[in-house]
Amino acid sequence: MVMINQVVVPNTQPLFIPTPTATRSPESFVTEAENLAASGKLAQSIQAYTQAIQADPKTPANFIALARLQMFTGQYAEAQANAENALILSPNNALALAVRGWALGFQGNYLEAEAAINRALEIEPNNAIAYAYLAEVIALQIQAGKDTLASKDKMINASRQAVDYGPNLLETHRARGLVLELTSNYQEAAVEFEKAVAQNPNIADLHLALGRNYRALEQYDRAMEEFNRANALNPSDPLPLIYISRTFFTVGEFAKAIQAAQQAINITPADPFLYGNLGSIYYRNRQYPEAIQTLRMAIRGGTAENGETVNGLPLDYGRVAEYYYTYGLAAARAGECSEALQISRLLLDGVPNDETAVFNANEMVNICREAANSPLPTAAPGADGTALPEGDGTAQPEGEVTPTPAP
Repeated sequence: MVMINQVVVPNTQPLFIPTPTATRSPESFVTEAENLAASGKLAQSIQAYTQAIQADPKTPANFIALARLQMFTGQYAEAQANAENALILSPNNALALAVRGWALGFQGNYLEAEAAINRALEIEPNNAIAYAYLAEVIALQIQAGKDTLASKDKMINASRQAVDYGPNLLETHRARGLVLELTSNYQEAAVEFEKAVAQNPNIADLHLALGRNYRALEQYDRAMEEFNRANALNPSDPLPLIYISRTFFTVGEFAKAIQAAQQAINITPADPFLYGNLGSIYYRNRQYPEAIQTLRMAIRGGTAENGETVNGLPLDYGRVAEYYYTYGLAAARAGECSEALQISRLLLDGVPNDETAVFNANEMVNICREAANSPLPTAAPGADGTALPEGDGTAQPEGEVTPTPAP
């Protein structure tokens, strides 16, 4: 015990104890952080806020500002921790409660998230940012399929109140845009995201959202501009490259689509969804061996080129089912019927309510039966009635009201 007291404790800085030899004032770090955030340098801004907290760990506003930035960069657990640090110092701080709820929502803890934000609104009933966060959390809940009958109306009303109480705030226009996007009002959503971008043109997430809505409106040139801006602002995020790949595919630029999808994998080589995205593009470009290889990685897992382990995706409805039936169709067309029939059975048993998946599961059987009875080559994709998704044949990623995991 003496050894612990003498050796370990001095090396572990207690919470809220300022450093004894601060060489700069906390205010100077805060000013630096604000300037960095305004210029889109979020990682550096986070570092500056961290230094401000080290110099003065008793100011709740710094913890809150740090948490809000961490939310924009996908550091949800860290954002929650910093919001809770602010609440230790100021238990009834409405903004800290709202940010904590926002962070909890992005981690899938919807009930506790709503409770925290509603507590913030009890303290400050006209808090525009709290309403914005509430709208986003409910939107996430709806996307996750864990909503109630009243969820949609609550989400819409919260987004409207956010804009009413804070018509000039980035967060309120972002939340309203996400709600409009989720309800397929893409033109209005684009207008809201344009307003958010006008507040700060250097946040990658906003350009990504604006690009998504331009893409839904088939304004592909404008969409590509936004995705490229998002990629330039946050090159460590594979999502802009995923959207770039799908947009290239939609306009017929197949080689560029494949290149962008591969670049996304290079950023996050252990993400199975990225292999699914690339494999789907290969399939629609009739490159069956490449499609099989990458889709097998998405479904079965394996080892990435850099040695990282890729965990396969368990069968589920939605995007994952699409990867399964695209893989099965590619295998059937390439003559790998043992694998194709196994995938067909998995789809029929695992996602029986997905009409497209069931149709394609049966189509795998038909392709293999025809191949067994005839030496003639099988038809090109879609020529024999294969049901594929409209557009580029790939599913939209999650992080719109965020997200992806990763894609």
